[in-house]
Amino acid sequence: MDSSKQYFGFNNRLPLLVMHAVAFFALGCSQNPYLAGPGSATWQSPTTSVAMTSADAQIAELQRRTQLVDDDNRQLHIQMAQTEQKAQVFKDEADLLRTQLSDVSQQLETSRLAKQNAESQVRGFQASTQLRGNATLQANTNLAQQASRLNMGGIPVEKDRDVIRVVIPSDQLFQPGTAQIHAQAAQVLDPVATQLRTIFPRQRIGIESYTDNGQIYGGSVATSHQLTSAQALAILDFLTRRSGLPAEQLFTVAQGANNPRQSNESPAGRVANRRIEIVIYPDTLQ
Repeated sequence: MDSSKQYFGFNNRLPLLVMHAVAFFALGCSQNPYLAGPGSATWQSPTTSVAMTSADAQIAELQRRTQLVDDDNRQLHIQMAQTEQKAQVFKDEADLLRTQLSDVSQQLETSRLAKQNAESQVRGFQASTQLRGNATLQANTNLAQQASRLNMGGIPVEKDRDVIRVVIPSDQLFQPGTAQIHAQAAQVLDPVATQLRTIFPRQRIGIESYTDNGQIYGGSVATSHQLTSAQALAILDFLTRRSGLPAEQLFTVAQGANNPRQSNESPAGRVANRRIEIVIYPDTLQ
C-alpha cells in the first residue's frame, strides 16, 4: 500500500520535473558560466587570462626600459659631440699660439742678427779713425806687396783700390739658401785662414756676404739681408773658433742682393753673385 502511494506520488510529480527541465534548457542555459552566449567572446579560463596580463605587463616594462636606454644614448651622443667640439676649439687655439710663438721667435732672431750686423759694421767703419784700447790703427802702405804672397789655390784674389778682396762662392760654403756651413767648407776656409793669420796677423779684415735676387723660402730668415747677415756671422764664428783669428781683427757686412758681379738673369750669374768676400784693409792694429 505504501509502495504504491510512493509510486503514484512520483508519477504525479514527473510531469512537473519534466517541465522544469525543459524550462531550464530553454531559458537557463544562457546563464551557464561555462558557455559563451550569443555574440560573446569565446570563454577563457581564469588562469590563462592572468598569465596574459602578466606577460603584457612585462613587455610594457621592457619597452619602458628600452626607451630609457635610448634616451641615455641620445644624451651621451650629445655630450660626446659637445666634447669633440670643445677639443677642436682647444686644438685651434693651441695651433694659433704655436704659430704666434714661431713668429715671435723669428722676429727675435732677425732682430738679434740685425743688431750683431749693425755692431760689426760700426766697428768696421770706425776702424780707420778711432783708437781701440791701447792699440792705434795705422795704415799699411805695403798691403799690395803682402797680398802678392797669397796663394788661394784657385780662389780669386783681387786688388780693389786700397783693399784686397778674396772672393769665395757661397755655394762652396753653405747649404743652399741657408747660413748652415756644410762639411766641405773647411777644405776651403782652412787654407784661407792659415794665410790670413800668417801674412796679415794685424790687418783689419772684413767679411762681406752677398747673395742673388732670388726669393727666400722658409728657414729662419725672410730677406736677402737677413740671409747674408747670418752667413757673414757664420764665417766670422768659423774663423775665430776653428782658425783662431782674433775677434777684434774681424767685422762683418751684410750686403744682401746689392752690388751683383753679374746679371741675375742667368743661373751662372746668380751663382757668381752668391759669394763671401774676405776684404783686407790697409789698417793694422799696433
